[in-house]
Amino acid sequence: MKLLVTYSSKTGNTEKVGKAIFEVMPEGTDFLPMSKVENIDAYDKIILGCWIDKGLPNEEALKFIDTLKNKQVGYFFTLGAYPDSEHANNCYQRITDLLVKNGNTVTAKFGCQGKIDPALTKRFMDFPKDHPHYMDEERRKRHEEAAKHPDQNDFQQAQKIFKNFLK
Repeated sequence: MKLLVTYSSKTGNTEKVGKAIFEVMPEGTDFLPMSKVENIDAYDKIILGCWIDKGLPNEEALKFIDTLKNKQVGYFFTLGAYPDSEHANNCYQRITDLLVKNGNTVTAKFGCQGKIDPALTKRFMDFPKDHPHYMDEERRKRHEEAAKHPDQNDFQQAQKIFKNFLK
């Protein structure tokens, strides 16, 4: 059985979670950024990681997901929203739907908060008060909380979930 842990990361959050998962995978597992995966058909099981952009996997991850056909897949993602939010739940559903439509079987999934790109935070701070993404107090607190993640607890939770992926 050939196993791949792959990721797409903008700020380093998703790569960090991927490394934590890779640490509990069996010897011989490959750990690569999506851009370096050359032959997806060489793998029996794939764990992929992405960051969330406007409620969907980032563009690189969307293209990668589209190449997966009839595989056993697990996935993880990082996002600025709270991991127990409706937004996060919608992300789980969208990613699962994208994978299943190509005949893949999803057997593990994990999402956690991750530090938001500082350029995006700055952009929100510049929005006028009547803009839907204005940096109000609630959004500011969420950005501050997101800056603390992923943390050791996130890594341990991801490891626990993906250890079971192999069974």
